[in-house]
Amino acid sequence: FSWDGAGEDSQRLFSHFRKVAKDNNATMTYFLSGVYLLPEHKRDLYKPPQHSPGRSDIGFNDEQGIADTVKQLRQAWLEGNEVGTHFNGHFCGKGGGVGEWSVEEWKEEIAQAKQFVKTWKTNTGMAKAAPLPFDYDKELIGARTPCLEGQENFRKAGRELGFRYDTSGVNNQVWPGKKEGLWDLSMQLVPFPGHSFEQLTMDYNFMVNQSGTATQGDPAKHEYWGDQMRDGLLRGFQRAYDGNRAPLIIGNHFESWNGGTYMRAIEEVVENVCTKEEVRCVSFRQLADWLDAQDPQTLAKLRGLGVGEAPKQGWASFLSGSPAPAPKGVPGAPAVKR
Repeated sequence: FSWDGAGEDSQRLFSHFRKVAKDNNATMTYFLSGVYLLPEHKRDLYKPPQHSPGRSDIGFNDEQGIADTVKQLRQAWLEGNEVGTHFNGHFCGKGGGVGEWSVEEWKEEIAQAKQFVKTWKTNTGMAKAAPLPFDYDKELIGARTPCLEGQENFRKAGRELGFRYDTSGVNNQVWPGKKEGLWDLSMQLVPFPGHSFEQLTMDYNFMVNQSGTATQGDPAKHEYWGDQMRDGLLRGFQRAYDGNRAPLIIGNHFESWNGGTYMRAIEEVVENVCTKEEVRCVSFRQLADWLDAQDPQTLAKLRGLGVGEAPKQGWASFLSGSPAPAPKGVPGAPAVKR
């Protein structure tokens, strides 16, 4: 589970989902927008690629918002969650959007995102406030790009800067591999109840296919739409659980679209899956660590399993690399000791 933008505002969703994670033995990844730690009156410190200084399509923050966000980041990290980046100004589409940025421009953007996180006390004048408990240069190993654009040049820049994963793409529910040296932890397509096509594991995409670009559509449909997202994610989970056991990658925003129905959906999914045996709800950093620790040949075999495909001879045989033992009592089986 991951969150784009990850700031604490009057909705108090950051603090709410920290509690949901703790209550269900889960850790999550919070993709922080650097400008959420930059006060409005210091906006000119941000020099976005291909835009004039002080421009941002998601605005900046006030000091109360920064103090609240820092408090949540501090506690989230101490609880074992990860702080990634959603970069800064969230520029999409034509005319200077992130999809048009060069590798060097991505490096500039990343450097500024780190800088705003490291200098929030100076920029707000909160000199006596407790610092963040992590070194962002070491903590920051992965990202999701705005509007899932500009992946290729971001990956090149990220790899040179020591990033270890990217989660900006769209994939099927199969085991992750690497792209240009980074783990490709793309979000995935899962069943979309009531439709013949599959849906990306993100609140925004469910919303667009339900109420279009209207963030507050027909109130009579809010509950149904939330149930659709919840049930689609649960079907995707069950397909992997019974099948190839591939990690399920989910992305969201702290939002109140369609009456907050997607927030309810995510909470119900967390409560349903994170408490199951043989399931671990982890941050992307933890997943990357785990993938790095595996035998590459084993991961290559796992990547050979299709969506929902379990090994035909069972997991013990598939992972051991040797034939499964013959069932007891069949011709050629070892004699049973009495």
